[in-house]
Amino acid sequence: MKADLEVSLIHDGTYWIVRHPTLEARGRTLSELDQDLTQRLREKGDFPASSQVTVFMGFDYDTIPTWIRQYAYHYFNRYVLLRL
Repeated sequence: MKADLEVSLIHDGTYWIVRHPTLEARGRTLSELDQDLTQRLREKGDFPASSQVTVFMGFDYDTIPTWIRQYAYHYFNRYVLLRL
């Protein structure tokens, strides 16, 4: 699947956070994260209003200590289709 936007995904212990060089969004749940990212993309105006944007969220495994990465299978990458 081709993404219109690729962002880095982390969890800081409280929030899911996505970062891109020109924006950042966060939410306590993945649903809240998607809503915040949708709002940020609307505000930024890089995509036409009422468009669908496919976002690839690649988890940044560098945020996990090396010794525990083998047990961190519950972290993941995800594709999300957002309607602006």
